[in-house]
Parts: sequence; structure tokens; C-alpha cells
Amino acid sequence: MSDPRITSSIFTRGAVDLSALRSPAPAPARPATPAQSAPSAELPGAAGGGVAVIDVSEATFQSEVLERSLTTPVVVDFWAEWCEPCKQLSPLLERLAAESGGAWVLAKVDVDANPRIAQMFRVQGIPMVFAVVGGQPIDAFSGVVPEAQLRQWIQAVLKAGGVSVAEPEDPRLDEADDALMGGDLDAAEQAYRKILAESPADAAAEAGLAQVGLARRVSGADPGAAIAAAQANPDDVEAQLLAADIEVLSGQAEAAYARLVGLVRRTAGEDREKVRQHLVSLFTVAGPEDPAVASARRALASALF
Repeated sequence: MSDPRITSSIFTRGAVDLSALRSPAPAPARPATPAQSAPSAELPGAAGGGVAVIDVSEATFQSEVLERSLTTPVVVDFWAEWCEPCKQLSPLLERLAAESGGAWVLAKVDVDANPRIAQMFRVQGIPMVFAVVGGQPIDAFSGVVPEAQLRQWIQAVLKAGGVSVAEPEDPRLDEADDALMGGDLDAAEQAYRKILAESPADAAAEAGLAQVGLARRVSGADPGAAIAAAQANPDDVEAQLLAADIEVLSGQAEAAYARLVGLVRRTAGEDREKVRQHLVSLFTVAGPEDPAVASARRALASALF
């Protein structure tokens, strides 16, 4: 997952032992009053009447977090009333939980009221957030993170939990894409770079920025003349690069990749590295999940080694 503050390694070291919380002490034999019951909230946006946010105590931790996580990913937010950063992060988590329509549940743990739970999770500072899937914590981060990074983290948690959800729309990407489609390459580049500054692993922004570069390279070129020039001069590096760009834009990406892989085989030194970098930039335009990219990467590796 993308946030550098994530501390998933503590789980592989076995530092979190939740066994003591799986069998909480029996509750007193008297009817629970409303004040004694763990409150839950159905926030606006929670689909189907599902619970979006739960206040968890030691007595309810097994049922509300561990058992619930067997079917629905649970995000546990450790907070306290006196914690100022918590007042920034908790409302954001609550809003995203409501938006999820029940895809995941936010469990809030007041560390002052539930020090034993915090101790079990080795919480040393708050806010601290854990993801629990299948009865086990799988990832965590501490401190306040930007909304874009938090959304990415939650998406990764959902994937780990086997939840299939639509990627949320990002208005920043819409703005950047609109600028690109409108031909304002400077505005598009600025918008994509801003997204990448906030979310360095954003594949869509990386692809958009690569498309800006591609659009600039082919600006003013005559497609037919460029392809003819490349055919007439198979070892002209610049002619081959331009022809590959035009092929990608015309929907012939596989031909473009094959053209440049062949050129890598025929060149050496600085020319070879230039061709390799150009080909990688075209891979970025398509995105890492494109099967043609995966095949071309294998061909490039073979050509290089």
C-alpha cells in the first residue's frame, strides 16, 4: 500500500496478539441500558441501512470487529477526545465509510476508555488506524493522511478483503483529462503533476502525464509521411520514435511496441537507452494492466538481455 507511514511489518513479526480479546469477560447479569450499549451510526450514504460507523468497547470488540471482519473489512480508528489530529482524521474516515455503502465498516476505539484494546494493538500514538480482514489486522498507518492517499489505502484494504468495488471518481483527474482532451497541454500537465505530488502512485495521473508528452511529440506531424519515413529509414532513431508515437495514437500500440523492441535490438549505447526510455513512456500511456504491455515488456527484457 502506498502510504510510507504504513506499518504492516509489525504483523509479520507477530507483534499484535488479539487472542485475549477473542473471549471477553462475561458481562454483569443485568439488562443493558442504552448508555451501556455500544452505539452505532448509519451515516448519510450508507446503502441498504447498513452500519457505517460503530463505537467499540472491549466487551463488543470480538463481535463488532473480529467476527464482523470475517465477512466485511473493518477499519479500526484509535482516537481520544483530547487528540487534535484525530479531529481531522476521524470525520474524514466517517464520511468515507458512509460513502462506501456498506463495503467496509469503521470501528472507533476511544483509547482512554479502552486502554486494553490499544495495548493489544501496540498503539503508541494516535490517531492510528488498522485494517482488520478475516479476523486479523492486515495493515495500518499512523497520523493524518491526505484524502487521496486514504482512499487508495482503503481500496487496497477492500481488495485484500475480496470486495469488488468501483473506483471512486476523482474530480482532479476529470479536470486534468478535460484539459488534455481540450488541447490545453500546459494545464493538463500542471494538473497531472499536482495529483502525482499528492499521490505519487496514481497510475491514472501517470498515464495522463505520459499522454501529454505523447501529444506534444506528435504535434504538427504528418502521420502518413512519418510512417513512410520510418519505413524508408529503419535505423533512423528519431523517425522510428515518431512513427511509434503515431501508431499508439492511431490504436496500433502493439505495432508500435514491436517497432521499438526491434530498434532496441539494432541499437547500442545512448541510442539504445533513448529507445528503451521512449518505449517505457508508451507503456505508461496504456497502463500496467494492459496485456499488450505485459507481452511487450517481456520482449523488451529479451532484447536487452
